[in-house]
Amino acid sequence: MMSRRAIEVWVGLFVLGGALALFMLAMKASNLTTVSTADAYQVMARFANVGGLNVKSPVKASGVLVGRVSNISYDDGSHEALVTLSIEKRFDRFPADTSASIYTAGLLGEQYIGLAPGAEEEMLKEGSTIMFTDSAVVLEQMISQFMYKKMADDDEKQE
Repeated sequence: MMSRRAIEVWVGLFVLGGALALFMLAMKASNLTTVSTADAYQVMARFANVGGLNVKSPVKASGVLVGRVSNISYDDGSHEALVTLSIEKRFDRFPADTSASIYTAGLLGEQYIGLAPGAEEEMLKEGSTIMFTDSAVVLEQMISQFMYKKMADDDEKQE
């Protein structure tokens, strides 16, 4: 039979393991486990609406993580959000006519930027701006439009 002291040590180790697991889960969920993007080039993209996009949100191409969002700011001149993407240098073959869209992982998941390569021979480089963008789909706006259309259809039927 184990002594009282040995049981206390095992319980302590179990609690410590659980706390470490929760800490790692929190770090993973908040995207803080990623290594810095020191070996990356910066590309800009303008969006009418970024929805819930955040700094450190993933940038993906064909579902593969190629970079992270490094900055989001508002441009007073164009009244658009200016998003800076840090793309890893090993992914330096994106054509200049690449498009960027904001997607949501799942129905209520985190938002990310998806890149769709174009066909030009010139490539994106440090400081380039992605010209073709699709803004985030805001669920509240979609519901509002659906409800407005439904009410308009009901009004037409009553007339």
